[in-house]
Amino acid sequence: MPFPLESVRSSYPALADGFAYLDGAAGTQTPQPVIDAISAAYRAGLGNVGGAFPASRRADEIVAACRAAVADLVGGDPGGVILGPNMTTLTYRLARALTGPGDEVVVSRLDHDANVRPWTQTGAAVRWAEVDPVTGELPVEQYADLIGERTKVVAVTAASNIIGTRPDVPAIAELAHRAGALLYVDGVHATPHGPVDMRALGADFYATSAYKWSGPHVGAVVADPALLETVRPAKLRPSPDTVPERFETGTSAFADLAGVTAAVDHLAAMAPGSGTRRERLLTSMAAAEEHEQELFAAMTAGLETMPHVTLYGKPARRTATAYFTVAGHTPRQVAEHLAGLGVNVWSGHNYAWELTGALGVRESGGAVRAGLVHYNDGSDVTRLLEGVARLA
Repeated sequence: MPFPLESVRSSYPALADGFAYLDGAAGTQTPQPVIDAISAAYRAGLGNVGGAFPASRRADEIVAACRAAVADLVGGDPGGVILGPNMTTLTYRLARALTGPGDEVVVSRLDHDANVRPWTQTGAAVRWAEVDPVTGELPVEQYADLIGERTKVVAVTAASNIIGTRPDVPAIAELAHRAGALLYVDGVHATPHGPVDMRALGADFYATSAYKWSGPHVGAVVADPALLETVRPAKLRPSPDTVPERFETGTSAFADLAGVTAAVDHLAAMAPGSGTRRERLLTSMAAAEEHEQELFAAMTAGLETMPHVTLYGKPARRTATAYFTVAGHTPRQVAEHLAGLGVNVWSGHNYAWELTGALGVRESGGAVRAGLVHYNDGSDVTRLLEGVARLA
């Protein structure tokens, strides 16, 4: 069944401004159901959790619903959904709780810095998995030598946020688990671009950010509740010691959590489907991925025909994310030129600090990133290609 693109696009008020939003890899636009859910939560009145009055009970219900929604999205357990302001903050918190001096961690040059620096700053010994700078692949074979008896955590992305590479995470998980190590998967970029099953990936921890999949600025890390019971994070003495609450510092943004649930429901309803919300999510996200990949094939084919354009990375499996430079123009100049034509793209390192270094572009301003998500259409791609062609 064709992806109902026009119906999906009509859900996003921001798209009415006429711009081609190819900046989704840095954060998507917000559909009307999410806006309505956040507004409704504020209108109804909210209190902090755990109270005896209705406004507090509403907050309790919002938190529980949010955990269930995130669990459905990634194939996890609601009792293991840790909520926080963003993935970076949560990863720093868990890195300090999981590792320290005397341990070893394995990180990769493919990852966003949010899944690198938190692990390298705990005092643990660090081992690096290298990227093939030509293909953009993360060879699995190297992990057999990198993972050892002292390895506590292997941190790896499910998809590169600039070149889209989807490494073989299940194979890396097998090597990590064989050595008794935990696998921490950064799913921030992967989650918006297709169905997610954290158990199939072999992820002990799966991190995601709702603002990358049409939700508000909320982060989540999902794990088995039994695993979380074995981890003791630093916390305030009077704050809850239950799982997952003991990993959540401070008071949550309850209205935003209502928006997270609405975003998951929106994703589940994009394409026709039936069954549980989890089943509808798998169907809908698979249809969205097919739609994105069709557009992406046209985008990359067009860019590859331009002799003044250099595309980085040609991995076998990737999200619909292109990273390129234009001869004679800095990445920022290209982004400004395209913005003047009503096309939104990003330029720079995009926090892929190690990868842009491996690609040899970090010191010269990085490159241009154009990313597709489910609400993009063919006209967005055409406008990008025409704009880049003008810079020949």
